[in-house]
Amino acid sequence: MDFRVAWYLKGRLLSLASKVCSEFRHSSSECEQVKMASSSPLEKDIQVHPPSPMIPSETSSRLDDTYEAYKENRGIEIDPAEAKKTLRKIDVRIVPILFFIYLLQYLDKNGINYASAFGFIEATKLGKNGYSWLGSIFYFGYLAGQYPAGYLLQRLPIAKFLGFCTIGWGIILMTTPACHNFAGTAANRFLLGFLESTVNPGFVMIMSMWYVSAEQPLRLEAYYCTNGIATMFGGLIGYAVGHITTGLPRWMYVFIIFGSFSLFMGIVALIFLPDLPSTAPFLTPRERIVAVERVSANRQGIKNSHFKKYQAWQTLKDPKTWILFIMATGAQVPNSALTSFSSIIIKSFGVDTLGTQYLQIPGGAVQFLSLLAGGFICTKFPNSRCITMTVANLICICGAAMLVALPSSAKWGRLIGLWLCYFQGLGFSMSLTIVSSNIAGTTKKQLTSAALFTGYCVGNIIGPQTFKDSEKPGYKSAYIAMLVGYSVKLTMVLVLYAYMWSVNKKRNKESASGIHLTEEEEREAVEQGMLDVTEIDNKGFRYIL
Repeated sequence: MDFRVAWYLKGRLLSLASKVCSEFRHSSSECEQVKMASSSPLEKDIQVHPPSPMIPSETSSRLDDTYEAYKENRGIEIDPAEAKKTLRKIDVRIVPILFFIYLLQYLDKNGINYASAFGFIEATKLGKNGYSWLGSIFYFGYLAGQYPAGYLLQRLPIAKFLGFCTIGWGIILMTTPACHNFAGTAANRFLLGFLESTVNPGFVMIMSMWYVSAEQPLRLEAYYCTNGIATMFGGLIGYAVGHITTGLPRWMYVFIIFGSFSLFMGIVALIFLPDLPSTAPFLTPRERIVAVERVSANRQGIKNSHFKKYQAWQTLKDPKTWILFIMATGAQVPNSALTSFSSIIIKSFGVDTLGTQYLQIPGGAVQFLSLLAGGFICTKFPNSRCITMTVANLICICGAAMLVALPSSAKWGRLIGLWLCYFQGLGFSMSLTIVSSNIAGTTKKQLTSAALFTGYCVGNIIGPQTFKDSEKPGYKSAYIAMLVGYSVKLTMVLVLYAYMWSVNKKRNKESASGIHLTEEEEREAVEQGMLDVTEIDNKGFRYIL
């Protein structure tokens, strides 16, 4: 009797274990051990489902931060009109905040470009190459902030973290007028870069948290196009500020006014920018469910706050990481020509101070229109991102070739060449959607983003050093460096496309149908994404090309 009672109790325990295993739906070797233990005749009727439960802390670290909301409403029917209404509410709340913060970060980091026309270089005693070094030092700060920013963006509430960083760099910018030598100005620029390093990776993460892959290009370009707006009107704003004739020296007002606006937008972000779709106060409970269910279809989850070492190792071994790094480096070597040195380049064509400002407007218009057009095309045709990057880079190569090849007397031809180079914003911004749409696993996404922006910093550190005082006003070395940078970027885009295409083709062949994913495989791929599985381990993941 005791023997039968013991076997009965053991059977009940195994049955309980099977139910818990089924609940968590994790795969592990422990479940195989449970199955083996249940193979005796007295237990043959006990059905054990893999896998066994993990300890709570491990389980928690595997699950997405929004997993409970996803699990409770998995597979619910969502009316398209309801999804569209929710998307519209998300757009109205998220995009304007990103738009204005991104506009200000561009104006803030390029404040020295606008102030340089009004005595900034002389007042801060920068010396022969000091101005060039300020452009590089900003990106040393940006570089130093990349990996701490990536870690903190994952661990902390993202909206609050970005809000405080925006307030911080606004304050730093407002203190720039207190700098009266190279050392002080360099320290100021380093700190500005350190805090602004949070913006790009943070916004890329926000894109993947709130939007399905097909929606991301247009939304990303909706805030990234502010680079073009700032290029068009930033110089004119700087010129207008420079005409203040009372009080402080004119160049100081550029930093004080831009910094004040950044401070204000940081406060706005703290109050109005939500941290997660599942807790967004501006959405109704039903709309939060819709928001989570929509984005789960990306097969990469929404956000997981636990840092995972295995994903860090995967990032190092993943070819995409290094392709994106080299791509970003090549793309950003020419960037200083379009930002910190644009006024100086245009002035070298023989125009006055006002001319240096208004002749930047066509370049900004090219950037603005190309970004919006590219975003629309890549949203309408989802697998056209690498093609769009390729076309944009070919146009940039043509522009840089004109700057190199045309004689100094062909001023308008060289100016048109410079304007064509503003297509580079489209190529680089599309590479950001590669991270937001094609990298899964929160730790891996943040580290890949950090690697890309490390290349971004390296390129922007190198770029200003190609502008040599000894070569002014021709700057031959700088224009050759631009041409080489764009060529490297184009090569890496083609390599990335070939790699992702080959992986997609291989996985389709290995699927149950041999052509594409079955419905069951798609459901499993979504579940794997919500368990923070990387795109390398999730065989149901497909790259957007």
